[in-house]
Amino acid sequence: MRPRFLIIGAGFSGSVLANRLVNLLDCRIDMWDERNHAGGNCHTSRDEKTGIMVHTYGPHIFNTDKKEIWDYVNSFGEFRPYVHRVKALSKGKIYPLPVNLFTINQFFGQSFTPAEAKSFLETKADNSITDPQNFEEQALHFIGNELYKAFFYGYTKKQWGCEPTELPASILKRIPVRFNYDDNYHANIYTGIPVDGYSAIMEGMTEHPDITITLNKKFTAQTDVSGYTHIFYTGPLDAYFQFEYGRLGYRTVTFEKHYADGDHQGLSQMNYCDEEVPYTRVAEHKHFTPWEKHDQTIYFKEFSKETGPDDEPYYPKRLDADKSMLQHYRKKAASLSGISFLGRLATYRYMDMHHVIGEAMAFSENFVEAFRAGQAPPVFSNIE
Repeated sequence: MRPRFLIIGAGFSGSVLANRLVNLLDCRIDMWDERNHAGGNCHTSRDEKTGIMVHTYGPHIFNTDKKEIWDYVNSFGEFRPYVHRVKALSKGKIYPLPVNLFTINQFFGQSFTPAEAKSFLETKADNSITDPQNFEEQALHFIGNELYKAFFYGYTKKQWGCEPTELPASILKRIPVRFNYDDNYHANIYTGIPVDGYSAIMEGMTEHPDITITLNKKFTAQTDVSGYTHIFYTGPLDAYFQFEYGRLGYRTVTFEKHYADGDHQGLSQMNYCDEEVPYTRVAEHKHFTPWEKHDQTIYFKEFSKETGPDDEPYYPKRLDADKSMLQHYRKKAASLSGISFLGRLATYRYMDMHHVIGEAMAFSENFVEAFRAGQAPPVFSNIE
């Protein structure tokens, strides 16, 4: 009898998994998503008023250093080269991000060479901090107070809803400072945006007679799934267990939509670093597709807030209490059979698209190997 699998969630994790399983095994796959569209938070659609391709849940720029992942996504649709350049508005002046040689020279009114800029920042860094214990100490240790306050303090406080001293140093593993004039936001070699949007890429992944997608269908742990060989869950891990140990901390984003004629800000993303500005950034979506021409424009102001029961979770906070709670959920999940958890929500990690896709590809291979050998499949896509 052919195995029948159920995948909860039709974002990139679920779509890649469905695509790989249906091509590696003689199986049938049902996919459920509680939203009225597939694509998860990478969903894209054309705005009816302007015809501009909109990233519904905020900007997504595909970038990876792995050719196999780049080749894989390109097999489902055309990606065109795109260089993501971000500017920051701080105290009435606009600077390029990530912090680079131009940013340093402009901010301090200098004309440093790379070596001079590096030596100069070393004099600004707080060398008394030898073992940074929080986000603020990590930043001060690397770049000093002036750049930290200009570009990181206000933005971080708005993004995470607390003082940076309350955040772990691990959130800021490395300050992105470049001692050259490279203002490409991403350093990976393969970077681009799909011509027909990300939703079209995922539609290509799941376009198969043995894959059925059902939208507006909510799943809970009490849902009858007795007819399935195995379940793959990509939703929030705490929601699966009905928040038995509490809610894992997330920040979410709300959007304020605006229309204008012509060009609003001249680029796709402007960060607003000052604390008194209530939004974190403005994304103008027609700049994500520079090969298209539009007379009108659409842009979104983004506001960060704590995730409530009716909000979409975006950014895992992963504070100490969250990580402790996560271990309780993972331990309980590991005691289950017939279900696996993968993706950023089910593993409670911040993951870029290429990380999600690469992990789903690897997990598919591991699952198929275990399935064919009659062994217990992995419960989680990651070890933590």
